[in-house]
Amino acid sequence: MAAEPPSSLSYRTTGSTCLHPLSELLGIPLDQVNFVACQLFALFAAFWFRIYLSPGKTSPDVRHAFATVFGIYFVIFCFGWYSVHLFVLVLMCYGIMVTASVSSIHRYSFFVAMGYLTICHISRIYIFHYGILTTDFSGPLMIVTQKITTLAFQVHDGLGRRAEDLSAEQHRLAVKVKPSFLQYLSYLLNFMSVIAGPCNNFKDYIAFIEGRHTHMKLLEVNWKQRGFQSLPEPSPTGAVIRKLYITLVSLLLFLTLTKTFPVTCLVDDWFVHKANFLTRLCYLYIVMQASKPKYYFAWTLADAVNNAAGFGFSGVDKNGNFCWDLLSNLNIWKIETATSFKMYLENWNIQTATWLKRVCYERVPWYPTVLTFVLSALWHGVYPGYYFTFLTGTLVTVAARTMRNNYRHYFLSSKALKVAYDVVTWAVTQLAVSYTVAPFVMLAVEPTISLYKSMYFYLHIISLLIILFLPVKPHAHIQRQPQTLNSVNKKKKD
Repeated sequence: MAAEPPSSLSYRTTGSTCLHPLSELLGIPLDQVNFVACQLFALFAAFWFRIYLSPGKTSPDVRHAFATVFGIYFVIFCFGWYSVHLFVLVLMCYGIMVTASVSSIHRYSFFVAMGYLTICHISRIYIFHYGILTTDFSGPLMIVTQKITTLAFQVHDGLGRRAEDLSAEQHRLAVKVKPSFLQYLSYLLNFMSVIAGPCNNFKDYIAFIEGRHTHMKLLEVNWKQRGFQSLPEPSPTGAVIRKLYITLVSLLLFLTLTKTFPVTCLVDDWFVHKANFLTRLCYLYIVMQASKPKYYFAWTLADAVNNAAGFGFSGVDKNGNFCWDLLSNLNIWKIETATSFKMYLENWNIQTATWLKRVCYERVPWYPTVLTFVLSALWHGVYPGYYFTFLTGTLVTVAARTMRNNYRHYFLSSKALKVAYDVVTWAVTQLAVSYTVAPFVMLAVEPTISLYKSMYFYLHIISLLIILFLPVKPHAHIQRQPQTLNSVNKKKKD
């Protein structure tokens, strides 16, 4: 489900106070101002990094060192002594990377990283104010946890498993040599992604540092068939400008719409006791829409920072245009026009969804959907609201899948029916998402129960009825376990 951007959680000033006057002027908590200032500085540093420390002008070690030192500085600037938690986790997990056997490296890294993150989440509830949202060190810690576990699994795939037992994607991303200490630090703490992410693959990052990133992606899409006579050199400038425009619009919406419709409206006496059900339904949708700009802002700006450094190239689209969405964390158009719960989730916090799929969904032998939601909840934190959201999300996902498999084929016979189906499923999806994610931003038990009581637990009841009374039809087009090279060869023999 949703992942809180690192610009949220806990109202304590932990970093630099030099921007305090600006914070008072804008009426925004100082930690959020520090976060934005740090990301804007990272943006300029990224351009400088791409131009003056390009792979043709300097060595990979220099690029690694610069990216690491700046990343450490940004973390200390934003979070002060709390940044020690980040460094402790990185050092512990590098110790595991060096000493653990390749057959167990992924397990040890996963449990240590998730365990340390969970301890920090629990301690934050008692140390910091429970319900105020701004920044704290858990944001970068969550990103680093993703990277630590991603790399550990990819090292395990590359050194601890047979090639024929890997899926095509696992084989492509498998790491055949353990990283050096400098490479490890650079991957986890580089200034482009240490504050707001996103998570990325180790091989992609190393290719970027060594100057092979764009050429590697062009070779993957066969650039000659795309009409290029020689290997092109894509520029990220256009993509960065477009993403900065989206960032600016998101910031303006945050300063206006989000302030006008705060989440606290959902526990007002008028909403809970006086408004009728349809009014509550519409108002809940508006408030949840108003809570999105901060995510759009944080994730799009983070994407722009990586692109400005030259990282994030994904290839060429069907029209021959260069794409810089390898690290994109969301697709706003597809989110706002989603006609299914699945489509919404696939385009929201994309890199976290990919991480969950690669370390959990594709690897666990039992109850993959449930265990993936549980891992997602644990990764986000220990606020009760998160668990309300993810448990409700599991229920709604199963119900939505059941409805789709039972009825969608009836609406594909004509264009008019398909349009009607899309309109209805769009409205239902948007309302269902609003209902499901409300506890995520409310955090606590009492306001969540108050909200759901005022909504008569309608979506829970409908979802349960669908699951209990509609037949479960197979959806053969969905394949959970990825095909391994072994299984492909077996099919060829058959």
